[in-house]
Amino acid sequence: MSARDRILGKLRAAAPAQTPVEPDVAGYYARHTLQHALPARLAHFSHMMRAVHTEVIYTRADSWPQALAARAAQAGWRHVLLAPNTAHGARAAQALQGLATPPQLKSYDRPIDDWKAELFHDVDAAFTTTRAGIAETGTLIVWPDADEPRAMSLVPPVHIALFDASRLYENFYQAVSTEGWANGLPTNSLLISGPSKTADIQQTLAYGAHGPRELIVLAIVPDDIDLAELEAAQ
Repeated sequence: MSARDRILGKLRAAAPAQTPVEPDVAGYYARHTLQHALPARLAHFSHMMRAVHTEVIYTRADSWPQALAARAAQAGWRHVLLAPNTAHGARAAQALQGLATPPQLKSYDRPIDDWKAELFHDVDAAFTTTRAGIAETGTLIVWPDADEPRAMSLVPPVHIALFDASRLYENFYQAVSTEGWANGLPTNSLLISGPSKTADIQQTLAYGAHGPRELIVLAIVPDDIDLAELEAAQ
C-alpha cells in the first residue's frame, strides 16, 4: 500500500458519511426580497447609478431618439458607434442624422484587427441596448452579440445604454431566475454599475481608467409613471 493510499484510508475512516445539503436559495430570496413597485425600484436604481457618476435620463418609448440626439448635440460627438441593423440602432441613426451637425456614424462591421486604431482613437461614443437592470446595486445587464460586440460598451470613452425600465429587477437573483440564465448564456454577459473606475493607486478612486469615462443611461419609463414625480423622488 502506498503512502497516498494510507492517507486516503485514514481520511475516509475518520470522516463520517454525510449527505450534502443543498442550500434553499430560492427560499432565502423569497423571504428576504422586498417587492417594491417600479417607481421605487427606478428611484433606487437611479440613486445608485448617479452616486457613481452615471447620467440617467428618463425618457419614453417614442421619444428616446430625440433625447439621444439632444445629448449628442450637447456633447459635440463627432463619431458615434452603433448597430444600424437593429431596430434601436436604426432609430438612433435616423435621429442623429437629423442634427444640424450630425456625427459620423460607424458600425462594428469588420474584424477588430482591421480597425482597432480607429475604434480606440476616433470613436467618441457608442450606443447599445441592454437586456435588463438590477435595482439593488444600480446595475445594467448587457448581453453582447454579433451586432453589438462587448467592445462597444468597453472601449469608447462614452457608453450610451438604452434601458427598458420595465425590465428592472429587485436583485441579481431575481434577474437570473426570471431571465432564465440557467437555460443558456451568451459568450459574455456584462454587469455594468457605472463608468469604469479603479482604486489601485493609493486606494484613491479614479474614474475612466480602463474603459468608458462616462455612462449615460436612457431609461425608457412606462407612460403610466410620472417623470416629474420620479425625478423628485431622487
